[in-house]
Amino acid sequence: MVWILVAIIVVLLCVGAALALKQRRTAQLREGFGPEYERVVGERGDQKAAESELRERRDRRRSYDIRPLRAEEQERYAERWQGTQRRFVDQPASAVEEADRLVGEVMSERGYPVDDDFERQAADVSVDHPTVVENYRAAHAISQASSGQRASTEDLRQAMVHYRALFDELLADGANGQSTTKDVKEVS
Repeated sequence: MVWILVAIIVVLLCVGAALALKQRRTAQLREGFGPEYERVVGERGDQKAAESELRERRDRRRSYDIRPLRAEEQERYAERWQGTQRRFVDQPASAVEEADRLVGEVMSERGYPVDDDFERQAADVSVDHPTVVENYRAAHAISQASSGQRASTEDLRQAMVHYRALFDELLADGANGQSTTKDVKEVS
């Protein structure tokens, strides 16, 4: 009888430890991915599948050689962003296209793979920048709408603001969190 009781206690401890481990992994994913965690769970409709995808993203990201930009690279990109932002007043659609290209260049320079699969790019960026990846998606959607002449000037302004959020993080990463474009006024 004692052995059966001991066996039951051991099984209960193992089950409890397994549940605690699962809860800890979920908490780490929630904390690490922030709003992206909830988006993926909602999109997948299954927490287990969503968490599996997020772990795959994290593992794939570990295989990349992501590096911070050197100070001169940051300055060069910040100057290019300011020029793009100034062009918005006269040519909003082309400025948004340029902002999209510029974000892609910075991502590539940092070591993120940049190819024709936008969702994969966004997924890769979400590992390091989960709070602004939704800005990237929104800006990209507006940029796509703009290429089909379906975006208003206000939509394009929003795209610039969204692109800037990711751009600032990409430039600041590795530079003590200091953005190099914060002194630029908002696009009007």
